[in-house]
Amino acid sequence: MIRLEHVSKSYGNGTVAVADLTLEIGDGELTVLVGPSGCGKTTTLRMINRLIEPTSGRILIAGENVLTKDPVQMRRGIGYVIQQGGLFPHRRVFDNVAVVPRLLGWATHRVERRVHELLEMVGLEPHSYARRFPHELSGGERQRVGVARALGADPPVLLMDEPFGAVDPVTRQRLQNQFLELQEDLKKSIVFVTHDIEEAAKLGDRIAVLSAGGVLEQYDAPSEILGRPATPFVADFVGADRGVRRLAVVRIEREDLAHPPVVSPSADIAEARELAQDSDAKTAVVLDDNGRLVGWVSLEPEATGPVGPRTEKFAAQVPLGTTLRAALGEMLQHDVRWIPVVDDDDHYLGVLTPNRLHAAMRRSVGGKPVES
Repeated sequence: MIRLEHVSKSYGNGTVAVADLTLEIGDGELTVLVGPSGCGKTTTLRMINRLIEPTSGRILIAGENVLTKDPVQMRRGIGYVIQQGGLFPHRRVFDNVAVVPRLLGWATHRVERRVHELLEMVGLEPHSYARRFPHELSGGERQRVGVARALGADPPVLLMDEPFGAVDPVTRQRLQNQFLELQEDLKKSIVFVTHDIEEAAKLGDRIAVLSAGGVLEQYDAPSEILGRPATPFVADFVGADRGVRRLAVVRIEREDLAHPPVVSPSADIAEARELAQDSDAKTAVVLDDNGRLVGWVSLEPEATGPVGPRTEKFAAQVPLGTTLRAALGEMLQHDVRWIPVVDDDDHYLGVLTPNRLHAAMRRSVGGKPVES
């Protein structure tokens, strides 16, 4: 969808902001540009919609070179979000969101329907927010209006320049989660600028790490950036704790699960102990006839009698696809050594243990040892 071919930007005083950058963002893919101040992140973003004209190279969107098109017309087909949403302070929320549809000459009833649809999409009730001015909104609300405005004409491409950088950490996390849910439905091609590697890892399908002068150091999936930095610069930028950060981008898969013995509530503990002889398991998972969790039962020698009355409830469970970070958080919060994993219908699939969690981390980088 978006391709930068040998794009550069230099200035008359000899400063090189971006040097020979080649990058491709696929349809429906969210690519994050990350790096220190002065690495050309925002310059690259603004060259895509020609707020800054490149010195050389080509920028293609859907196969068309944007440098040959009328920039004003071209920008109406690209959503653009900046810190605090960049809202017009003298215009109400409705009018801010309606800007691009009106510029495109949409009929009044169509504009109104679209604005209400977008406000609902970003979690703002139209009747409560449409008539307000930006100064009457919180930072998080202004940012959501900015996203709604950028989506006004349903553009296939969305550019976002540190959109969540000016809000508090709690609001920022909430906005990130809501944005991920939106992207799951909308599947836009998005270029997102941030200086925060954790935000990049959480949001990005791929991350482009830039160094001074817009030099592309590595372009890869978040797990690869954090697990196998390609250059000393990337390793230094993502930090020595990158192994911990990778927990947030690796998700539980079926192959990561352990499978302790499974028994029914009507079984006897002695039967369950026989099932567990080969594995030396000290506990068994108790399932009902539909394959759903009832709990767990101890198989220690002193445990006797029917399983049902001695079954303990699990303190927590997580669905398949949960991040390792979230699963580990549940294990630590409830002080348990393993946690059951279920599918979308709450059918039991297996358990995640600390050893299996570590194996999942190694699996995410091709089974090679993970550097500390």
